[in-house]
Amino acid sequence: MGRLVVIEGLDGAGKRTLTDALTAALRDAGASVATTAFPRYGVSVHADLVREALHGDHGDLAESVYGMGLLYALDRRDAADDIRDLLARHDVVLLDRYVASNAAYQAARLREGADSDVVRWVRELEIDRFGLPVPNAHLLLRVAPDVAASRARGRAEADAARTRDAFETDDGLQSRCSAVYDELAAADWLSSWYVIDGADHVDAADLAKRLLAR
Repeated sequence: MGRLVVIEGLDGAGKRTLTDALTAALRDAGASVATTAFPRYGVSVHADLVREALHGDHGDLAESVYGMGLLYALDRRDAADDIRDLLARHDVVLLDRYVASNAAYQAARLREGADSDVVRWVRELEIDRFGLPVPNAHLLLRVAPDVAASRARGRAEADAARTRDAFETDDGLQSRCSAVYDELAAADWLSSWYVIDGADHVDAADLAKRLLAR
């Protein structure tokens, strides 16, 4: 059975770049690797409903913390068997966002912390009720919220298909979400967390060795 490693961080933190670099480093070290990113836009109807709501569709759906949290969770529930299959066939499965994203963003929307009811609800729903695989490790790619926002703006300007949604354009939400992520990491929520400074060069080869050594 392979190891499930989750990369978390704010929008614009550089999660996709780290995923690509770590995938290459793990393969160079002789490990077989599979990757998946959440939400699965264009694949899951639940993810597509999330995207549409965050761009103003479906009435007041985007205003519902628990409604949006449920859609994110249902996207992952539908992918659970695929994740288990990947874990059975690969040494490492890298996920760009997972359950902790739901916990962090919904808590931030309610202006609460990692010890809040909504975080407990996310865990009970996704892990206990839906039976999603529990990660072996989390990598928190930490960058200052203003840096992440600047990167997200630049990404949107460079690619018209990647317009920022209601969460990405809410600087206050991003700042609060960063704080919740720090609390989840400090508590080793669901598994061990490794905090990576996204402002510095990430040594993907060293990181790959650390992950494979555990």
